[in-house]
Amino acid sequence: MKSGRNIVLKNNDEILLMQEANQIVAETLQMLQKIVSAGITTWELDKLAEELCVARNAQPAFKGYHGFPGSLCVSVNEEVVHGIPSKKKRLKKGDIVSIDFGVRYKGFYGDSAITLPVGSVTEQVDRLLTITRESLEKGIEQVVVGNRVGDISKAVQTHVETNGFSVVRQFVGHGIGTELHEAPEIPNFYQGGHTARLLPGMVLAIEPMVNMGTHKVKVLRDGWTVITGDKKPSAHFEHSIAVTENGPLVLSSMK
Repeated sequence: MKSGRNIVLKNNDEILLMQEANQIVAETLQMLQKIVSAGITTWELDKLAEELCVARNAQPAFKGYHGFPGSLCVSVNEEVVHGIPSKKKRLKKGDIVSIDFGVRYKGFYGDSAITLPVGSVTEQVDRLLTITRESLEKGIEQVVVGNRVGDISKAVQTHVETNGFSVVRQFVGHGIGTELHEAPEIPNFYQGGHTARLLPGMVLAIEPMVNMGTHKVKVLRDGWTVITGDKKPSAHFEHSIAVTENGPLVLSSMK
């Protein structure tokens, strides 16, 4: 590894290891997607994720991180991110649930998130999920050598706001590698100025958090769970992406 301006660049072997870590994340999210249904608790989702992780000789990245109690962040409806798994929180038909999962494997981290409908949802909520997922794709398209982090931010924000939703400003994406959170920060909104140039070997966790109403959020008394300021629904999608000379390599997409 080599570092420049606090941004750690990964070599090809390290990127391959990060792809292995992210494949464990992707497989786990795929399994969870199959069992998300009305009646299941967020604790049950967390337990399965941890079991799958350990079976693959990986460690849950979030459990114990600054004291977080779960292996998953499971956020329901107006919860934006960092929802704590609970035996008391049972999913209901019409809910949406954001599942954020990370692992540490052979010294490297993987990180990805999806938001799923529980049964059928309203047309507007379904559109929120679609636009959020598309905004991530728009951001990934900007992961090109020579572009800047701001190009990612602008692409995400433009797609979200053009479609009538808002991007969260208090929480952002990040670099990732041997640490879960590395430089640079990757906002989902454009701030102007000279943001970091994208170089081969950078690995970025891009994660739009998109609200149906206001972009404002607040943290609940548990110190973790973030909810929307107006209690309208929020969606969250994330991938870990390597910057390569051949364009973006999405490490957390299923092979």
